[in-house]
Amino acid sequence: MNPAKSKPFSPLLGAHTSIAGGVFNAVKIGQEIGAAVIQIFSKNQRQWSGRPYSDEELETYFRLREETGIHPALVHDTYLINLASPDAETLKKSLAAFTDEIRRTAALQIPYLVAHPGSHAGSGEEAGVRRAAENLRRCWESAAVSGVMILLETTAGQGSNLGYTFAQLRDMIALSGVEAHLGVCVDTCHVFAAGYDIRSAEGWEATVQEFDRVIGLPKLKAFHFNDSLHPLGSRKDRHERIGRGEIGAEAFRLILNDARVNRRPMILEIPGGRDADKADLDLLRGMAAGGR
Repeated sequence: MNPAKSKPFSPLLGAHTSIAGGVFNAVKIGQEIGAAVIQIFSKNQRQWSGRPYSDEELETYFRLREETGIHPALVHDTYLINLASPDAETLKKSLAAFTDEIRRTAALQIPYLVAHPGSHAGSGEEAGVRRAAENLRRCWESAAVSGVMILLETTAGQGSNLGYTFAQLRDMIALSGVEAHLGVCVDTCHVFAAGYDIRSAEGWEATVQEFDRVIGLPKLKAFHFNDSLHPLGSRKDRHERIGRGEIGAEAFRLILNDARVNRRPMILEIPGGRDADKADLDLLRGMAAGGR
């Protein structure tokens, strides 16, 4: 192929958009803010269960996907779910809710379901990792669907939350028995707050190499792009707009221009609403095109 005539690289940049009023509205918002891809909740993120999708809602959703060219890349599971919980009642509700999340993701024909690894709630990290792994397998087998991969999200390690080290995520995947159906979503704010310094070329390179050594880059399937309100290693999960926090803009330029990872969906989860999403997507596209 003649390089002069090749299509320029266009990163899969987007944001989390709301499904209020119908799941199809998330696609409309994605178009408004100039997203290439979007992430959604499949139901109210603060409830255990959600209403079924109507045939009309799904018909509109799939039609808008085709008309806009915006194909949702990720579903994020509800915040209530804790597959590492030692509490029997919480775990029972979590298993049912997460199984439903997998099925909803399949029904919407979205390839990735992002899940928080869970909290050990005082039972210990090793026990929590094993419990999460076992319950990921139980939910996957109960859902009995295809076309969906579960992505474990890196966390800041706040409180008793698991998944703040690459080793913990590796162990959850390895112990699950369903490794082929599990991947990782790297949240830039979370890994930075957990102690991975991605602010410089040297720091980013060290982080990429550690991820590849511990988990393997083929398991990295998506990014959440968020700056951090708190400093390196703070173990505090507070997102900030791109370039306005403790990470700074350079880290995002490095990721966007790293051919090893920049073909993955990159989703904003920043404060400020639609105007902020649109402005920061424009900023990121400029970085990908060679700007700073």
